[in-house]
Amino acid sequence: MIQTYLFPVSYAFLAFPFAALLFTLPFLIVQYRRHGYIHKMRALLLYLLLLYLMNAFFLVILPLPASRHNTALTGGALQLMPLQFIHDIIRETSVSPSQPSSYLHLLKERAFLQVVFNVLMTVPFGMFLRYYFRARWGWCLILSFGLSLFFEVTQLTGLYGFFDHAYRVFDVDDLMANTLGGMLGFLLGEWFSRFLPRLEHLDKHLDITTKRVSYTRRGVAFFVDSIIWTGLLGVMEYLRVPVAFWVSSGVYFMLIPYLTNGRTPGKWLVRIHLAGAGKRISLWELLKRYSLLYWLYFGINYVLGGPVLWPQVPPWASVLISLMLLVINGWFFFHLVIRLFRKGPLFYEELSHTTHRITWPNRLRPPQSDTTDPTDGSES
Repeated sequence: MIQTYLFPVSYAFLAFPFAALLFTLPFLIVQYRRHGYIHKMRALLLYLLLLYLMNAFFLVILPLPASRHNTALTGGALQLMPLQFIHDIIRETSVSPSQPSSYLHLLKERAFLQVVFNVLMTVPFGMFLRYYFRARWGWCLILSFGLSLFFEVTQLTGLYGFFDHAYRVFDVDDLMANTLGGMLGFLLGEWFSRFLPRLEHLDKHLDITTKRVSYTRRGVAFFVDSIIWTGLLGVMEYLRVPVAFWVSSGVYFMLIPYLTNGRTPGKWLVRIHLAGAGKRISLWELLKRYSLLYWLYFGINYVLGGPVLWPQVPPWASVLISLMLLVINGWFFFHLVIRLFRKGPLFYEELSHTTHRITWPNRLRPPQSDTTDPTDGSES
């Protein structure tokens, strides 16, 4: 029976890296907006929660039927009699209620172990709710029941219609066991939290505005901005706006930050802004910064690597252009890697004397303390 449970767990661990990759972007955005930085403790717990939920889900749905056109369950797909598992244990095992000495056989019986595993499966869920989310017992009861109901409905509907028929029974006893497990985890969470730092105190003595803006944070902002800017560029090219590349980049990365004091939609999303020499960044500073990056560096790639120029040049010129792009992009790549490890500014930041700062409203700023290292437990 143990092998039956190890099979889905192994698949969950294999799929975890791909799920974690999809989870990372929304995780970073939420953490930057809610806490202002990434704390390793929060990150570890949330990724463990993701891994746990994947294991629980795979335990519920695997193994799958051999074909989408599976046959209906012979005994029906619904079991709505509460505590039916007690009758199953008595019927399927050698346990006699009148003979306590026979109770030890329960540890080897499938019907009993299935109930035990259903309880244990949601214990970590209750612990996460108590420790990380600081949920009260009422919410833990509702959410544990809701998680179990989701599992049972997934089975009853055959993965929501993917299979012709349900391939596992919707069992009301499973709902009860899973909910009980969540509540046991809630009780254990209070004991478990004594050995871990309280999450609500992680930011107690930290001034968010003094922290360095990491390249990870800037990368998230750049990713979001690139998607929006590409859409704007596509609209301008469709409307046949002259020099659409330069117009769109000028509007998005220079005019909008000037009007919003250094913020683009991507920077706003992760709570950062550009700062110059004065209290408010000037249009000239933005022009110097982004003309070097977008109009010069990206502009060269857009012109030399675009579809307009290539059909018009002879073969020898295309080879020369390819070598030129290789040198330019190779230099930028190594420049980026070196500055990434040294945590220094990029060339266009040095020449424009601009930098990123964290935008953190006073109403959200945690209390400060002169006795605490502001980099303790923070994102590197």
